[in-house]
Amino acid sequence: MAAEIQPQPQARKPCLLSTIEGFQEVVSTAVIIPKEDGVISVSEDRTIRVWLKRDSGQYWPSVHHTMSSSCSCMSFNPETRRLSVGMDTGSICEFILSEDYNKMTPARTYHAHQGRVTVVLFVLEMEWLLSTGQDKNFTWHCSESGQQLGTYRTTAWVSGLQFDVETRHAFVGDQSGQVTILKLEQDSCSLVTTFKGHTGNVTALCWDPVQRVLFSGSSDHSIIMWDIGGRKGTAIELQGHNDKIQGLCYASHTRQLISCSSDGGIVIWNMDVTRQETPEWLDSDSCQKCEQPFFWNFKQMWDSKKIGLRQHHCRKCGQAVCGKCSSKRSTIPLMGFEFEVRVCDSCHESITDEDRAPTATFHDSKHSIVYMHYEPTAGNLLTSGTDKVIKLWDMTPVVS
Repeated sequence: MAAEIQPQPQARKPCLLSTIEGFQEVVSTAVIIPKEDGVISVSEDRTIRVWLKRDSGQYWPSVHHTMSSSCSCMSFNPETRRLSVGMDTGSICEFILSEDYNKMTPARTYHAHQGRVTVVLFVLEMEWLLSTGQDKNFTWHCSESGQQLGTYRTTAWVSGLQFDVETRHAFVGDQSGQVTILKLEQDSCSLVTTFKGHTGNVTALCWDPVQRVLFSGSSDHSIIMWDIGGRKGTAIELQGHNDKIQGLCYASHTRQLISCSSDGGIVIWNMDVTRQETPEWLDSDSCQKCEQPFFWNFKQMWDSKKIGLRQHHCRKCGQAVCGKCSSKRSTIPLMGFEFEVRVCDSCHESITDEDRAPTATFHDSKHSIVYMHYEPTAGNLLTSGTDKVIKLWDMTPVVS
């Protein structure tokens, strides 16, 4: 059973700046327009809206466009003001926004997928439009010609997509819990590697090109930091949510990771610390502390005339232990455990108060989050919820 997180009240917390309401259905994706008091939203209610902040302090739609079907995702490039909207039908519709964000002009439609588009990502440096769909296809198009350049069949439909311009690596996270790295060329791609560390489906990916690490979030409530650049296969787990991870953003200037989950939790992780990998769980037929047999070890139970015990594992050393030898609980923040977990008695004695110092802060958005976007220039965070409301937060009190 998962441990219940009981975070301590925080002196500093995100400041709610504004709310945007008026949607008939959930907002699939929304982004903050950099250097503008504006937001772009696409919704299951088939609308694309551009919201600008008025003198009253409220956001009003300067563009309100209704599509023929539900909008499932989008990608916005501020430099070109290019808006690429993934549709429930499998198409991707492209628009160009005017400089004052009061007009939206249709540019092109890509017939990219046979099912709902799950992620779309425009890469300006390559003039590529990457996309994934529920048809289990990852495709990339030339945004200048509209021509499809290539496609790759995934094992499950994709729910996370990131791209590294320097190496042309695409990071693809899918519903099986697997992350695939593909090397893209102009008209072909090659499989670099696959890795899996989640027990649930991958729900969010975030790539930091500076540190060259990939963060993956999952429905198993966990986050894993994959050290791609180090080439040592290091994977650091972060356990700080009670529900499915819905979004990940990395603030590289402060080396903090922002994560959110569907229960409304927002966690700010300090990644400027030396973190440790969680140990592999060891196999044993008896407790590795007191040597009492586990309940399937019939021979030792018979020989010792003892009742078999249930097996547990110490989260710090990974040893297989019985309940009596692991009666203590402790946080282990540098291993990613920000809430108390089972540890064996000897490990509990070795953990100091300094080891228990938190490396994350916990905050409540007070709505069930389905999408998150962080804009580092102003330090603002956007959350979209199942309550059909967009909330804008000032994160400077906690991301600094």
